[in-house]
Amino acid sequence: MTMDAAEVRAWLDSHLDREAVVNASAPPPPSLDRMRELMRYMAEPQHQYPVIHLTGTNGKTSTARIAARILAEAGLTVGTYTSPHLHDVGERITRNGEPIPADELTEVLAAIAATEPLLSGTLSRFEILTAAAYRWFADVAVDVAVVEVGMLGQWDATNIADGQVAVVTNVGPDHLDYAGTIENVAREKAGIVKEGSTLVLGEVDPAFAAVFTATPAATVWRRDEDFACVGNDIAHGGRVVTIRTPSARYDPYFLSLHGAHQGDNAATALVAVEAFLGQAVAGAIVEEAFASVTSPGRLEVVGRRPLVVLDGAHNTPAAEAVAATLVDEFGDADPWTVVLGVLRPHDVADLLAALEPLRIGAVVATAPLESPRAIPAEEVAAAAERAGFDVTVEQSVGAAVRAAIGGAGRDGRVLVTGSLRTVAAARVALVS
Repeated sequence: MTMDAAEVRAWLDSHLDREAVVNASAPPPPSLDRMRELMRYMAEPQHQYPVIHLTGTNGKTSTARIAARILAEAGLTVGTYTSPHLHDVGERITRNGEPIPADELTEVLAAIAATEPLLSGTLSRFEILTAAAYRWFADVAVDVAVVEVGMLGQWDATNIADGQVAVVTNVGPDHLDYAGTIENVAREKAGIVKEGSTLVLGEVDPAFAAVFTATPAATVWRRDEDFACVGNDIAHGGRVVTIRTPSARYDPYFLSLHGAHQGDNAATALVAVEAFLGQAVAGAIVEEAFASVTSPGRLEVVGRRPLVVLDGAHNTPAAEAVAATLVDEFGDADPWTVVLGVLRPHDVADLLAALEPLRIGAVVATAPLESPRAIPAEEVAAAAERAGFDVTVEQSVGAAVRAAIGGAGRDGRVLVTGSLRTVAAARVALVS
């Protein structure tokens, strides 16, 4: 039976969305059996092109975008799979930066829907989208796929591919409801490394060094040892960075992303591309890629009078990076109004403490109402009040953004943060 676009989306939405639920009980036994079975029916599309596979607690989406941009500037056709999306699932699956066309997404999802009854188990929403990405990348004959892990690594649906290059941006205390301990987080992330691959290690605590040394990688390149961002200065609209890699020195280039941490992401992305190509990248390619890359929802400036910045920071390290960037680039003399909407299981008090370097004049507590994981605005407000902030409550993100902008005045500063779902709702409100 042929399915139209609405029927396909309804079918997709009927499946368990692990991104939208909190793991309050014991997680299901880890397994890639459903994905392997599905891929066999689909002629193993994930093996029809080489893959650069990325995991990490923070920075992996920006790193994936930078790597994909470099590869595209080098003349390759690049498939990129990232998550979560801001507005539509099609944003997760792109070719040279352009989302999968709606009709082609419908077609590939319908093919998976027709196959699902043949499987021995029911797929999750993320498994379906991952399969759709792998299938479409084969259909459009990409030269390389840059694939971001959805959660952790070893048992993630994306891990049915064999990454020629594996990237670990960093290891932090996220997804502990599944992994239990940060040591287990490291082990799960190391699980994406395949026999004979090159492992690119970003910011990793030396305590976990043995975890990554034990992988089957043929080569390991470590940040600050084998590669580094050795120059990283503020510039109008981004940074000016100098990067040292095993093959070359790239000195200096404008990077159109905000935050010193993006220099490290750029270094990680560039060395991953070098590992894939087996050689240094031409300076003109790096220059154009760095100058044109974007990462929506990550320190995204969407207004100037007042200044309005969106960032989906959802954990302590990410919030610390946001605060450091805003102080670095805009100073700490003027107060910020913070629109804060947070998803469980993250801690509101921890996020506010991480933002402490900012001079916060007021907090507008809200919740991204479309997410079942959203912490109620009243709970966010209570935590902000306990931390000593002046707080108002708005039930919808749109109302919260409008209230913050109105209260800040033309010369004020507004930060919208706490989760990508909050940022997505804010972006809709700001353009509507």
